[in-house]
Amino acid sequence: MGRVSQAQAEENRRRVVDTASRLFREQGTHVSVADLMKAAGLTHGAFYKQFASKEALVDEATVHAFSELAQRYSAGLERNDGQRGAAQQALIDTYLSVEHRDDPADGCPVAALATDVARESGGSEARRAYAEGVADFAGFLATDGQDGIVRLCTLFGALVLARATKDSPLSREILDAARAALAEAG
Repeated sequence: MGRVSQAQAEENRRRVVDTASRLFREQGTHVSVADLMKAAGLTHGAFYKQFASKEALVDEATVHAFSELAQRYSAGLERNDGQRGAAQQALIDTYLSVEHRDDPADGCPVAALATDVARESGGSEARRAYAEGVADFAGFLATDGQDGIVRLCTLFGALVLARATKDSPLSREILDAARAALAEAG
């Protein structure tokens, strides 16, 4: 098999990062390199041509996941003609939905990666990107009457609890209660 072009190599790398970002949110960062590369449609050996280590991929995939999140709330602002309150409410409604609860792979990296990032060393790029992403997301959620960190903690806590109780009526009750609490406080 011949060498791949630089453009194909860049596309392969992008595909691996995107796949890793989704799999890490869905299954955690313990996903094996072999399983990750299979999901990306590439060989295990191709991984080491693209990344120095799995940790380097975790770092890049974390940055990618938070970039996707930022793009979502920026797109929400555009859809709502720059009306921050309307964009925030739309995001809250989507965040606290059964669909988001049931789709961690395409969901929020705050909830999906928290436990894995907490286990990372203090100086890791993943931890830095996570902290920066949390701060940015909280900044987006802030209103004149409500702190963005409190709103984010409410969203995060509700989503994690709803996922953990998914097979129980309590799950939907958690989502509904958090949505109502945020609406009341906002």
